[in-house]
Amino acid sequence: MIMMRLMDIPPVIILLAFLAVIAALLLIRRRLLANSPAESAPVQTLQELPIGNGQTIGARNEQDDYFASAETPQGVVAVLADGISGLSNGRMASTVAVTTFMRQFMNVSAEKEIVPFISKAAKLANSEILRQLGGASGGTTLVVAVMRGLKLYWGAVGDSILLIYRNGDFIPVNQKHTYATLLEERYLSGEISKEEALANPQRKQLINYLGYEGYQEMEIGEKPFELRQGDKVLLCSDGLYNTLSEVEMEEALKKSQSPHDAAEYMIEAIEKKRLVNQDNATVIVLEVW
Repeated sequence: MIMMRLMDIPPVIILLAFLAVIAALLLIRRRLLANSPAESAPVQTLQELPIGNGQTIGARNEQDDYFASAETPQGVVAVLADGISGLSNGRMASTVAVTTFMRQFMNVSAEKEIVPFISKAAKLANSEILRQLGGASGGTTLVVAVMRGLKLYWGAVGDSILLIYRNGDFIPVNQKHTYATLLEERYLSGEISKEEALANPQRKQLINYLGYEGYQEMEIGEKPFELRQGDKVLLCSDGLYNTLSEVEMEEALKKSQSPHDAAEYMIEAIEKKRLVNQDNATVIVLEVW
């Protein structure tokens, strides 16, 4: 009897009923989704962050600067080391330092491990350089930047520098570990005059670097530097910032379409000066999108 009654119902009515049921189910699903907690916005990973670099040997016989960068699930890492040209084995020292940092960063599996990584890598690099020197002279500066989202973790030793270019201004991040820092402290305390501090021939002498028996801790940011979209992060060896003024660096950043172009413009500007004592010069430029 039931089957006979179903067969008596016109096909059009059955189709309409079926469509009504589907519509009701879709409406219920939409309401359930609307009342459920919203999904968290994805964390900006900067995995497509543009990276540019440039380098010149200058008037030196050997390129003692060494650098590397990589994009990983834990962030973008960039490392620049400037082997001390006044000492032998500068190239070896800078290469060991950068290689050690890059290798150690590949072991970082969480954001909380980034700061400990910087300290550990520096100690390992210092020990390895000293081992390879075997009592000979040598050493290197180093600056490292790790960008995770809009956070910049960093560490530095020696006189290579980390700068943030933002809205026409350069923001210095680290201090230079040179004798000039001690001279400035003596001047501020009244021990020496400003003229004596500026005229001291040892102003540029490094007081802390990797490959040094008396190596001290790296300077490491206590908390990450908060970046903004549009910022440019620069890692520079002293051969670059001692040759180019901030005006010249800004000009390169403004007229370039990419970090690669900016880095190349800076190196071209250095080479056009043809300075007889031009040091090795290296720059890494990272742009925050």
